[in-house]
Amino acid sequence: MTRGPRTALLTAAALALAHIGPAATWLPGPRRRWLPGLAGAGSPGHVALTFDDGPDPVSTPRFLDALDGLGVRATFFVLGARAAAHPSVLRETVARGHEVAVHGWDHGRPWLPSPVRDTQEVRACVSAVRELTGRRPRWYRPPYGILTSGRWAAARAAGLRPVLWSAWGRDWTPDATAASVRATVAADLRGGGTILLHDSDVTSAPGCWRAALAALPDIVAGCREAGLTVGPLDEHGVPDGWRGAARLLGPHD
Repeated sequence: MTRGPRTALLTAAALALAHIGPAATWLPGPRRRWLPGLAGAGSPGHVALTFDDGPDPVSTPRFLDALDGLGVRATFFVLGARAAAHPSVLRETVARGHEVAVHGWDHGRPWLPSPVRDTQEVRACVSAVRELTGRRPRWYRPPYGILTSGRWAAARAAGLRPVLWSAWGRDWTPDATAASVRATVAADLRGGGTILLHDSDVTSAPGCWRAALAALPDIVAGCREAGLTVGPLDEHGVPDGWRGAARLLGPHD
């Protein structure tokens, strides 16, 4: 290989690594150890309850009713396209006391570098939430939990703090059941943890949200039996995750 093509290949490889390298934060072990803010680690006596992929006019109201019955508030990471399509559901979520956060405009995969698109889509979702609810969102969770360098920069430019999770229910799979969701959450959940569930099946197996809904009362009961309170991220005391991000990406001022 001549010098010109080799240099071009090395440059392309370096750009690809810079783009996708930060996505290693998806790995739960390293994330919990080195980036506790990104993992959603908060006050040891509290558990943050979060939902992704809504709002949905069929399933989200069922979760709102269940949370009302349990006396629990949560954080809903919404897709901008879904919020724009179902504004009344988003407004109802806020009216019932829940926190709304940004999950991006849609649920696209981030394999190719697209910093301009990342910035536009995050800002569009922020704008949709503000216009529909009158509140500015605080948190950002990227689709699939994959934080590329472009998504990191887009979140920071929009004034959002990225947060993933420390326990999930794998409730998006076609074989998920209430029992499997409960067991999967319990396996990794500790005081100070952040739970990821889904209030919509728009990007998942049809009807899988029913497993998360059925598991919800026992998940909350288990937390309370352990002496833990359950609530949204704004009550969780999550440390600033940007310090860890700077070690990975460098400053983005």
